[in-house]
Amino acid sequence: MAEVRLKDVTKVYPLLSRAEKKEAREMQKNQSEGGLIRTEDGVVAVHEFNLDIADKEFIVLVGPSGCGKSTTLRMVAGLEEISSGELYIDGKLMNDVAPKDRDIAMVFQSYALYPHMTVYDNMAFSLQLRKEPKDEIDRKVKQAAEILDITQYLNRKPKALSGGQRQRVAIGRAIVRDPKVFLMDEPLSNLDAKLRNQMRAEIIQLRQRIETTFLYVTHDQTEAITLGDRIVIMKDGFIQQVGTPSEVFNQPKNIFVAGFIGTPQMNFFKGKLTKDGSKYNILYAGHAFPLSAEISAELANRKVEPMDLEFGVRPEHIVLTAPETDQPHIKAKVRVSEMMGSSIHLHVKTVDGDDAVIVIQTVDLNPDKRFGFKYEDEINFTFGDSVPHLFNPVTGENLIY
Repeated sequence: MAEVRLKDVTKVYPLLSRAEKKEAREMQKNQSEGGLIRTEDGVVAVHEFNLDIADKEFIVLVGPSGCGKSTTLRMVAGLEEISSGELYIDGKLMNDVAPKDRDIAMVFQSYALYPHMTVYDNMAFSLQLRKEPKDEIDRKVKQAAEILDITQYLNRKPKALSGGQRQRVAIGRAIVRDPKVFLMDEPLSNLDAKLRNQMRAEIIQLRQRIETTFLYVTHDQTEAITLGDRIVIMKDGFIQQVGTPSEVFNQPKNIFVAGFIGTPQMNFFKGKLTKDGSKYNILYAGHAFPLSAEISAELANRKVEPMDLEFGVRPEHIVLTAPETDQPHIKAKVRVSEMMGSSIHLHVKTVDGDDAVIVIQTVDLNPDKRFGFKYEDEINFTFGDSVPHLFNPVTGENLIY
């Protein structure tokens, strides 16, 4: 078991040609907020990554494709050179230590099994290279096979296994090494949805049984929330937020995190923040929506003045109101109605032109609406005073977290 520390770790991929360097100079002059940073030295794939991972902690790196999460994992593994910064495993500086000497094990997206070897030999191979005693190798392989429920497949070759079984073998091959750090690079992305759910549950059980430090990479935020003790959300090589699943879901630090975590994603509306004495309100669609005493107190504590605002409300936190109501509400028209079984996902456009998704439990609906809504149906909806997330429309930062 081991602690892992990344201090200002940066990865720059060099530009090779004069044309690339000229293009980078031009891009640097007009560098936008989005996209990877390009300099004359190269493309910055990971920018000053700082993270302390505790012993036996399960950390998930999550973000869209190209955000730098797999590059970060590969630097920990030693498969990518660290351009600058420091990597420590168990207090030892690892920048120049060969991958085989880092006492880590990695599970790849593509399984990377030897097709000509049996499952047993695939799992035993790294131990054989270490010249461990045969009886010790046999004990470790059979113990790992029992943990992963693949004992019956030990004499088969990979081509005779399903995708889920091959992934178990790849995990087993890593387990037998008893590594200090377990690295997983999108190990479930090649599996179908049902098998992914099953394997996710098995990884949770595996973690409880082998008690080692995990660093797990995925682009699937559902995997991140269900697996991680803490989640590291990345975009364009930068860390956006580090926190527990509850923290990143309920207290997103910016618009990107708020929109990335949650399915369906958070709805965003452009309104105004107003103030009436000590109470703050959101002005939108001709109505003033009051904010809770707790949110108002935090805004006052931060000395937030009335301003243009982008606010977010999760689809599950929106409720329909009666056609005629005195409470603040938003008028909208249905664009798409998706029957999901126990719930309906309504895609609507508000009177102010914003798109939104509303999740409604069918048990809460009148019988005539339990099978969905029609295109262009008019609805009214509202939300509670404690559920909106408030963002600065210029910086994208959350106003109260």
